Amino acid sequence: MQIHGLNKTTLLDYPGIVASTIFTGCCNFRCPFCQNSDLVLDPSSQPVITEEEVIGHLVKRKGIVQGVCITGGEPTIQKDLKSFIIRLKDLGLKVKLDTNGYNPEVLEELLELNLLDYIAMDIKSSLNDYSRAAGIDIDTTVIQRSVNLIMNSGIDYEFRTTVVRQLHNKETFIEIGNLIKGCEKYFLQGFVDSERVLMQGLSSYSKLEMDEFANTLNEYVKSIEVRGVD
Repeated sequence: MQIHGLNKTTLLDYPGIVASTIFTGCCNFRCPFCQNSDLVLDPSSQPVITEEEVIGHLVKRKGIVQGVCITGGEPTIQKDLKSFIIRLKDLGLKVKLDTNGYNPEVLEELLELNLLDYIAMDIKSSLNDYSRAAGIDIDTTVIQRSVNLIMNSGIDYEFRTTVVRQLHNKETFIEIGNLIKGCEKYFLQGFVDSERVLMQGLSSYSKLEMDEFANTLNEYVKSIEVRGVD
């Protein structure tokens, strides 16, 4: 596993669980609003954390840390992901996977092996505009496959969208609502600009505008929440 970051204790990344979060390098998307551009574009410039360091930390924190969130980058492009998760499960830990959903074969195998307890998938935009939001040409049937796989997985899951003024509008969320209709949890996340963002010049919506998008989505999803916006 190509691990470049470790948040040793978090109450935010895994709902209801005291967790550690690891950050993997590399990604198959180039989302213009990405906050982890160093991990995406130049992971070799980042410090390397070995699997043994992570496992050692988790062993020491046994009884305190209950789960691990694996994020990135995009974890599903890591060839050792399955074997690493098996090591986590052998420690009795719950595993949450953050993913862009563009490797449904990996998700399917991990689910079949009962290696995941929670999946958080980023919905970048409506299917019609997915390539622009992902920064590469997207086969949207792959996205649809992952959405269906996750919604029928039988485990806890959430979908989420980072909302950017230049990329999303009300029609975007009506189309997303139809894509994930009936899902358990959907989060609208406020975009935060910084020097680390992949594309400069992007901007966010206000809390009032985000709440209006959420109201639009009420008829499509079981639970909708705005987060990361003051």
